[in-house]
This record gives sequence, structure tokens and C-alpha cells, in this order.
Amino acid sequence: MASAAFVTLGCKVNQFETEVMEGLFKEAGYEIVEHSQPADVYVINTCSVTSLGDKKSRQLIRRVQRQNSEAIIAVTGCYAQIAPEQIKAIEGVRVVLGTANRRRIVEYVEQAILQNGKIIDGVTDIMKVREFEDIPLLDMPTRTRAFLKIQEGCTNFCSYCIIPFTRGPLRSRPLDGVRREAEKLLANGFKEIVFTGIHLGAYGRDFKDGTSLADAARAVLDLPGLRRLRLSSLESIELSDELLALLRDNPKFSHHLHLPLQAGSDDVLKRMNRHYDRGEFSRLLARVRDAVPGVSVSTDVIVGFPGETEEMFAESLEYIRSLEFSRMHVFPYSPRTGTPAAEMPDQVPEPVKKERVHRMQAVAGEMAQEYCRSYLGTTQRVLLETDTDGEKDGLTDTYIRVYTNDEAELGEIYDVCLERLYKDGVYGTIINTAD
Repeated sequence: MASAAFVTLGCKVNQFETEVMEGLFKEAGYEIVEHSQPADVYVINTCSVTSLGDKKSRQLIRRVQRQNSEAIIAVTGCYAQIAPEQIKAIEGVRVVLGTANRRRIVEYVEQAILQNGKIIDGVTDIMKVREFEDIPLLDMPTRTRAFLKIQEGCTNFCSYCIIPFTRGPLRSRPLDGVRREAEKLLANGFKEIVFTGIHLGAYGRDFKDGTSLADAARAVLDLPGLRRLRLSSLESIELSDELLALLRDNPKFSHHLHLPLQAGSDDVLKRMNRHYDRGEFSRLLARVRDAVPGVSVSTDVIVGFPGETEEMFAESLEYIRSLEFSRMHVFPYSPRTGTPAAEMPDQVPEPVKKERVHRMQAVAGEMAQEYCRSYLGTTQRVLLETDTDGEKDGLTDTYIRVYTNDEAELGEIYDVCLERLYKDGVYGTIINTAD
């Protein structure tokens, strides 16, 4: 039996797409092995959000080629979409496939096997793709939370981001496909489903019939066995009253939203082409919290964007403190060749970026700790996900990381009394299995 190994760089969408491709290879009779082992086929699903992602992708290609110089190396994902010629120039690459036509990856690999030495190029013009590639999950992932991709493409064109050019226009998974895949995941024992997409809040816009993300949520919330539905990253300006009402009223809908802010300075937001200012974001956040009492809101912030002065950064720190996020991911700005931001004047020196990241991370830590502290003494439902030497951890409905040493089964939801701050979350005692 031929073997295939997979390596994934980047986001949850990439992770989901790798799982889809693993299922295609398994259905074709391949044995799936760890990428650290020798394999007949290596599939590398690349990321191109930053130039560092491109570099890591090239390093991985060369590493697996050294493991087995006779292997077929298939490179897919965003970096393959945006720079196929660079990838084809790397020794050992036999298949290049971008962010479309993934359903044909086994076919392309087997063509490469038959056509010894020839590189199979399956990259298409992504800007002309108009339909969501609805590939069913043929093999179940081994995680406790199931990610379900329901949307593809982005039209935001933030000045720092290459993704609209690697993923193309908006495409949404039809509602019957969303429900069908959710049913399959639940039948295999998953309790929580996380909707993912490149521009998730735009779900349904391409159908031009009024279909929205709220409709996708309704398509799965009534399914037997579903205990929790969670949304991945959304743009705050795309949160409808309909979606917020559903979030508030349906007990299965996780009370957590990830709303990327990216900067706390109006000057920087304008340079980023973020389509809102601080006042709009604050009003949107207040609207969310009024509509869904107790909702947890996390965010992303980019530090050291071109033109960001010390005054702008200080303004961001003060503004972000006032928003009281439950969690914040902080990233130093990384120039991405091909984006407008990479050509902007006044690039911030790396030492300055590093120092600002540390200061912003300190604020993030303070906010996260304060948010966790507000839940001490309460009992929350926790989906346990991992076990490290007997210490288990998982997430609450509001995305607090909870640790416990109590006996429990991974993949189950428990009522846990939250007792004290611990690591990046809280420590708790299991009361009982949640209903």
C-alpha cells in the first residue's frame, strides 16, 4: 500500500482543507502516515499570509525531499496559488495545486507517478472561480472540536493582506451541504462544530437571494447531538441583528465572537483599508454586548504597521484597554510582497516593532486575566480537548481555557467549577457531566 503524509501551515481553514485531502487519499487506498516518517507522497498545504510563511513552506518542501528523494511532493494552498513558478523550481516538487481543484489532487499525484519527472501544474486563475468547492469529508478528524468550512474567498483587500489574491472572490457552501457535513460530524461523535471561512461574515452574499450566516447557523442548530456551535473570525461590521438574536436566544450557540480590530489608531486603520474607524468599532462592540449579555469578544491586533508613530501606538494602547477584550492575539506587522503596505514609506524598524509587541502583549495579558477572574466561583460547561500527563484542558462556551486533573473523557462536556487563575486560563473541579 502506498503511503501519504500531510503538512499544514497557516489557518484553521487550511487545517480543514488538509483533512478533506487526507480523506481523498484514504478513499483511494493510501495509508496516511506522519510527515516525519518516510512516505511515497508528501502533501504540503502552504500559507502565504506573510513572507515568513512562504519561507517556511520552502523549508518544509526541502525537508521532506531529504527524507525521501523518490517521493512525489505535492504543494497546495495559498503560496502555491500566488507563486507556482517559485515552487516548481524547488527540487522534488512534482505537483503544484493552488486553492482550487483540490478534489483532483489524487488524480494529479497519480499522473505525476506515471509521467516520471514531469511537473503537474493544476493551478487555475482563482479570480475566475465562482463556485464553492464542496468536497465531502471522507475521513473524520481526530480532534474533539470539528471545523467545518462553509465559505471561501475575500473581497476586503486590506492593504497588508495577500489573501484576496490567493483565495479569489466570495463563494459559499450551499445550505444543504453545510447541514449534510454537520450531520456527518455529529454522527461521528463530535459535540462542537466551528464554522470557518476566509471571509466568514460574507457567507451567502454570492447567492444574491438574501441567504446569510444566520441561515447557515440555523441549518445546523436544530441537529440532534450538537451541543455547541462556534464561529471563527468575523468582521464586526458584518454582524447582523438577526445573527446576534440567534446567538443570544439559542443555548447551543457559543457566546464568543472573534472580531479583529487590527489597530487602535484611526490613521493606521485608514492606511490598512479597514473600512471603519475607532468610533464605529466602539459602537459596534457596544451593540454586540447589548444584544448578547455576557458575550466574550476576542480580537487581533497588528503592531508596527508602516507609518505607526509612537503617539499612534500609545493611542492604540489606551483605546484597546478601554474595550476590555477577553483575549487578544498580537502580531508584529510583516511586509508581504505584492501588497500595498509592503511599498508604503515609513516602515517601522524591527527593534521598535518588537518592543511595541511586548507592550501590547502585556495589555493583552492583563485583559485576559481580568476576564478569567470575573468567572471565578462560577460553574461553566467545558469541552475537554487534550490530556497532558493527566492534566486535561478545554474551553468554556465563552472561550476560557480550563484545566483540571479530575478523571474525565476527552470530547465530552462537563460542568466545571472555576476555582483559580492558572496558566493561560483557570483551574477547576468537575462537578458532573453536562446535560
